[in-house]
Amino acid sequence: MNYFPWLTIVVVLPIFFGSLLFFLPHKGNKVIRYYTICICILELLMITYTFCYHFELDDPLIQLTEGYKWIRFLNFYWRLGIDGLSIGPILLTGFITTLATLAAWPVTQNSRLFHFLMLTMYSGQIGSFSSRDLLLFFLMWEFELIPVYLLLSMWGGKKRLYSATKFILYTAGSSIFLLMGVLGIGLYGSNEPTFNFETSANQSYPVALEIIFYIGFLIVFAVKSPIIPLHTWLPDTHGEAHYSTCMLLAGILLKMGAYGLVRINMELLPCAHSIFSPWLIIVGIIQIIYAASISPGQRNLKKRIAYSSVSHMGFIIIGIGSISDAGLNGSILQIISHGFIGTGLFFLAGAGYDRIRLVYLEDMGGMAIPIPKIFTTFSILSMASLALPGMSGFVAELIVFFGIITSQKYLLMTKILILFVMAIGIILTPIYLLSMLRQMFYGYKLFNVQNFSFFDSGPRELFVSISILLPIIGIGIYPDFVLSLSVDKVEAILANYFYR
Repeated sequence: MNYFPWLTIVVVLPIFFGSLLFFLPHKGNKVIRYYTICICILELLMITYTFCYHFELDDPLIQLTEGYKWIRFLNFYWRLGIDGLSIGPILLTGFITTLATLAAWPVTQNSRLFHFLMLTMYSGQIGSFSSRDLLLFFLMWEFELIPVYLLLSMWGGKKRLYSATKFILYTAGSSIFLLMGVLGIGLYGSNEPTFNFETSANQSYPVALEIIFYIGFLIVFAVKSPIIPLHTWLPDTHGEAHYSTCMLLAGILLKMGAYGLVRINMELLPCAHSIFSPWLIIVGIIQIIYAASISPGQRNLKKRIAYSSVSHMGFIIIGIGSISDAGLNGSILQIISHGFIGTGLFFLAGAGYDRIRLVYLEDMGGMAIPIPKIFTTFSILSMASLALPGMSGFVAELIVFFGIITSQKYLLMTKILILFVMAIGIILTPIYLLSMLRQMFYGYKLFNVQNFSFFDSGPRELFVSISILLPIIGIGIYPDFVLSLSVDKVEAILANYFYR
């Protein structure tokens, strides 16, 4: 048991200091922006310090554990702890939220509330990744939805209320299954409820009951990931949200679904996961090809990028379904990799919108000459998204491929078929990404617009772009930097499948 509450401080700090925003003397937006940036940087430094000095990489067990009794009547604890599975997403959350806050610089309407909601999301997301209590996990999961809804409905595009309502109906509606599953596991086989992750992981359930739990949790995480056919909220949400909100959605929110699949479905319900894993692979393959086929038909730039996110989440699902060392490590690497790539693409799409006020691809063209820095960074990120060697996307997808090849669960012919269909999806990816680049940056369309004049990336935008590009290239060259965090934990999870 850890005696200093490092994780509690990390979870509570953003929302606590964020609530002080409302007590700042009103001196315009600049004070609010700088204050929020300082909180984000302080939180990121705090996370980095805690992990560097108080976390041992070679220990697969839960570390920095904290447990305080919260509600005695319900036997409800404030339990936090981290392991190799949660450390990557928490660092990603800190990094991306800081950059999204910097990207939100142009937001002037009701700036105080906007920045408070971003900091509230920050706390909710870190709380979800570090919860070691099922009921606390549910509360953090729900707590994080309210800021997203408000950010969408108040700072979105023309159809913002429609997309915000759709988002909350999908996510809050599916959370009923999460609550039922959490209560079912907590109340099973004991007189008083126990929501402790460790207790639940060592508990065995009748196969029929485990399948029921698994389906309930799968629906929740399928909505959040998103897995088809429960993905339709995502393109609408991305199409209407402000691009700083899109960065948080693509970079962190979608990854919470994949994290939940590994943390709850794989770790707590191994028998049901063995039964459902072939279906996960089938859905993952369909998802890659379906989203890659639908994406070229999207006229809205942000919707096209959103469908590319849906396609890339297919690789994560396949890795989780492979039940192999390489497959699960590849999924975790893809979670981190796509977090950076998706964030970068939405940021640059928003930076372009700030200049030309156009959202439809057929209205664009010829942007490469007036804004060469944005053109260069957008092109590099698109190459990373289509898995160019030397970039993080390539390594992550390659390791997922190896996961299928080395999986002990599937026959040789099945593996060959899976790889063949995955390869079709990978061929389709460059088609929609390169056509998007062509429509945006090449041609002469903008030269025909009267009085067109706009400036290239300023120092702030260049800083955000380079901060996203460096880890993408760094992970592509040296993936062990991320894999070393999770490799021991992955072995511990898979031990449930092969040494039972």
